[in-house]
Amino acid sequence: MNAVLREQNAYAGLYARMLEKSRELALTTAATRAAKLGKLLQAILDARPAILEAGHRELRLSATDVDMQLLMIKSEAEFIAQHLHEWMATQAIPVSLMSLGKKSYVRYEPKGVVLHLSTWNAPIAEGFVVAFGAIAAGCPFLLKPSELAPHSAQVLADIVARVFEEDEFAVVQGAADAATQLLALPFNHIFYIGGHAVGRIVLRAAAEHFATVTLEMGGKNPVIVDASADPAEAGRKLAWGRVANAGQVCLAPDYALVHEAVLSPFVAELRKSMTAMYNADGRGFQNSGDLPRIVNRRHFERIKSLLDDALAKGAQLALGGETDGDDLYISPTILTGVSEDMRIMQEEIFGPIICVLPFTRREDAIATIRRRPKPLGSYIFAKEREAIDWYLARTSSGSTVVNHNLIQSGTNPHLPFGGVNASGQGRIGGRYTFLECSNARAVVEEGPPVGDPNLMFPPYSDKYKGMIAQMLAKPVKLPAWLVKAFDGLIRGTARLKGQRF
Repeated sequence: MNAVLREQNAYAGLYARMLEKSRELALTTAATRAAKLGKLLQAILDARPAILEAGHRELRLSATDVDMQLLMIKSEAEFIAQHLHEWMATQAIPVSLMSLGKKSYVRYEPKGVVLHLSTWNAPIAEGFVVAFGAIAAGCPFLLKPSELAPHSAQVLADIVARVFEEDEFAVVQGAADAATQLLALPFNHIFYIGGHAVGRIVLRAAAEHFATVTLEMGGKNPVIVDASADPAEAGRKLAWGRVANAGQVCLAPDYALVHEAVLSPFVAELRKSMTAMYNADGRGFQNSGDLPRIVNRRHFERIKSLLDDALAKGAQLALGGETDGDDLYISPTILTGVSEDMRIMQEEIFGPIICVLPFTRREDAIATIRRRPKPLGSYIFAKEREAIDWYLARTSSGSTVVNHNLIQSGTNPHLPFGGVNASGQGRIGGRYTFLECSNARAVVEEGPPVGDPNLMFPPYSDKYKGMIAQMLAKPVKLPAWLVKAFDGLIRGTARLKGQRF
């Protein structure tokens, strides 16, 4: 108990120091913040050997897999540094009829101390991409990495300690009890990447302090392969998207709804491409240097139980199905003959298994998707513009890719990344992370008087009541250019009179 109390006191003390530091950071310039981003990025790139080792020890990632994460990190940091000055600039707001003569604008000020509870499947990228936005916004940042990626967590802590004082950017390691104690503190904003169970805990904890929250929680991401699609293209791209990181990707395609007209060639290409990518030498999927492993035994058993349940209920293996618990290995697997009563169609798989379901009518595919919560991502393969637009209009997800998959995150920093309802809330990436950590503060500065400045005060005159009644009775349709001209006339007249506002 004493150890727990000491830990709680340590977290509270760290938070207090960060809160004090937040006043200073709020006054820093874009140039100062950009310089910090540059210094942190260099420290990350310098730590590449340690990052590679951690990724291999935790998921048996290849160097290329890790380098792609580093490339995403580098792109994000450089993009933010390049644009931060314009993001921080005061945003002028156009004048309205009821604000003639007044100056209106928005200031982006830091929310305060930010907490990030990150997950394990891409711990370096997920930790730093969010951190960049908080640094850009001028917020102290506390990162609690997942205990399921302990080697990466230590690397994160080592990198941060080389660049920042603890009151500006700190890494706290620990298990669920550490997260619970941190959530009891009054952070101003909380990021969470992970599953629904903890997402609910985060929301409840945030409500106690009215903290704003950004959640990214994944889900069962559907693929639609339309009759007009190229089945070979769809199969090849989805083979990569499903098996990347051994399927442990929040945006990975979970199940494919395939029009019966292209079902057979699609499955054939999916099987062919998975084999070409991960068993080209014929030595077996388990010997591939590019096929990662499942993160731990608990997750391995969870995925295997989904597979076993599906096979017991009649699903057929079109490819794969091999598992090795001692090696945390699950082979790239294609399931057909899948039905709604199987657990694998009810839970997010988060492994290298894809379910293929045929459909005849577009409406049936949509009905299957709508039986599930809104997903983080969705994918449409079709060559006809009408078909693409039809599916887009009848589905909802955090993001959608047409004729590819997994390319909506980490490739274009202008795009927002996040979920909708059960798959998340808020957005991450580029300016969007900056905005999540910022308060858009509306400011109105009084200008020269327009007419009688006392007209709006009680007791209300008949003239004022009549003006209000007139505005309520009919649309006010002054064009924007005319409102702007009136505003300029008012300001110009005030300047001629020597008035300053």
